[in-house]
Amino acid sequence: MTALDSRIAPTAAPHAVHPDQLSLDVVVTRGGLVESRHRVHAAVVRHDGARLASARDGDLVTWWRSCAKPFQVMPMLLDGTFDRLGWGDEELALACASHGSEPEHVAVAARMLASVGLAEDDLACGPHDPLSERGAALLRDAGAAPGRLHSNCSGKHAAMLARARAHDWATTGYEQASHPVQEAAWRTVADWSGVPASDIPRGTDGCGVTVFALPLHHMALAYARLAEAARHNDAVPARIVRAMTGNPHLVGGTGRFDTLLMAAGAGRIFAKVGAEGVHTVGLVDRGIGLAIKVEDGSARAQYPAVLACLQALGALPPRLPASLTAVAHHTITNTLGDAVGAVFVPGHELVLEG
Repeated sequence: MTALDSRIAPTAAPHAVHPDQLSLDVVVTRGGLVESRHRVHAAVVRHDGARLASARDGDLVTWWRSCAKPFQVMPMLLDGTFDRLGWGDEELALACASHGSEPEHVAVAARMLASVGLAEDDLACGPHDPLSERGAALLRDAGAAPGRLHSNCSGKHAAMLARARAHDWATTGYEQASHPVQEAAWRTVADWSGVPASDIPRGTDGCGVTVFALPLHHMALAYARLAEAARHNDAVPARIVRAMTGNPHLVGGTGRFDTLLMAAGAGRIFAKVGAEGVHTVGLVDRGIGLAIKVEDGSARAQYPAVLACLQALGALPPRLPASLTAVAHHTITNTLGDAVGAVFVPGHELVLEG
């Protein structure tokens, strides 16, 4: 890839270009000089497995983190548990969410638990501060401390607990790799990613649930297949994508990237953030998936890289909506509020395959 000049002036958001002219590496400038650089790896894959493009190492193996949530809830839909509980799109969106701990999120998670006679203490995830500014402010104004329902993964955990209860499996230890709930999620990830389960390493996610490691190519392939299946109205995939795109606030929250992106995509784009700079996106109308990994795990580089890739693919226009422009080209301010630098994607290369 072409080395970036050490002196790059902040410019507008990346223009729409042909994919072979884009690099997803992100720079951080101050006073017109590059102060920091974030290396970004990516794979863009069609539903039939064809690699359309890549940045750096499209086969990089890394942890999928929360991007796997749509596939972790899938067994619950396939076995009919979801419908027997009378759950709808709100519960499904929250099961796929990395939410901002706002009242709407907490209420749906609590409702999910109550429907199967369980409570907050049954969740294996620990509490943490809200990921959205609104969620943090409301909790602070109430003088309350976050509980387990405020975990950004409480919807996923509530769904897993409900499936365990419905099948009369132990609810204690539902998050462990040996539990039937986690075994089913592992097999589902294998089916959709095209990687044999025996070749998928498992670890422990930040919320305590089993997490999977995959090459970026196969993360993108899973989302491409999900997008294509939803496009053809296959029942379960279509429900998942509809729930996510129809309830973007529940998937993320006020000001959260996935919410802003899916709102701008108007049903054509579904996206899931993962910790440590991993992100997966599906393009419903084209049966394409993309997966990125910021090598150093930085979230400040993650979102500009996703937007630059989507613009290069023509999935977003050259002129982004205001809600996304500030993400694509983020201004750095000092403690006085003065603009002193920026975070953005300046490059031009995305390596086309074949």
